[in-house]
Amino acid sequence: MSTIVEVKDLVKYYGKGDNLVKAVDHTDFKAERGTFTAVVGRSGSGKSTLLQLMGGLDRPDSGKVIIDGTSIYDLNGNDLAVFRRRKIGFIFQDYNLIPSLDVWENLVLPLGLDGRKANEEEIEKILEEIGLSDRRNAMPDTLSGGQKQRVAIGRALASNPSVILADEPTGNLDSRTELEVLAVLKRCVADFNSTIVMITHNEAIAQMADVVTVIEDGKVVR
Repeated sequence: MSTIVEVKDLVKYYGKGDNLVKAVDHTDFKAERGTFTAVVGRSGSGKSTLLQLMGGLDRPDSGKVIIDGTSIYDLNGNDLAVFRRRKIGFIFQDYNLIPSLDVWENLVLPLGLDGRKANEEEIEKILEEIGLSDRRNAMPDTLSGGQKQRVAIGRALASNPSVILADEPTGNLDSRTELEVLAVLKRCVADFNSTIVMITHNEAIAQMADVVTVIEDGKVVR
């Protein structure tokens, strides 16, 4: 296996003096290609900040994030935006679907924003993978929470990114739906050779991943 995501001596602090928060504190992290890695930690442990820094959504004070051989913070703002669009897929807790677009249109939206044409055969395969082939024309407000999250997974897959970053993807779901969504994530790793890094506060959920990384006080401790 080869390393697809590497974090080196990453630092992100907020505030000053007595109000200083060491959100990410000289931490290192790696994810191997084709693996499902869970980063688990309590609220305030720094896991969300780490994910945002890995995704190029926030800039670190120092350190490096290397994705698929590119040190992303060596890129300027515009180049980083293009890299993020093409190489990083995101799955958020609150789905972030566009309510005026149907399932198919939500899936292909990132490709359109990047000026690329969707490969219909590939999108059909993704719809089948996420179990929504029969709901391709459904609007988001007609979908259950689990179905919405599956659309979000499909959207992340559509641009064939180097890595998919999932921020508490089951946080809004009941326990049964939670397991269904995790099963979809695991299938995506197996069937599409995807690399997924998921943050969660739930240790039981984390155990379904291939690799479990623990973060405390802004540091990866194991």
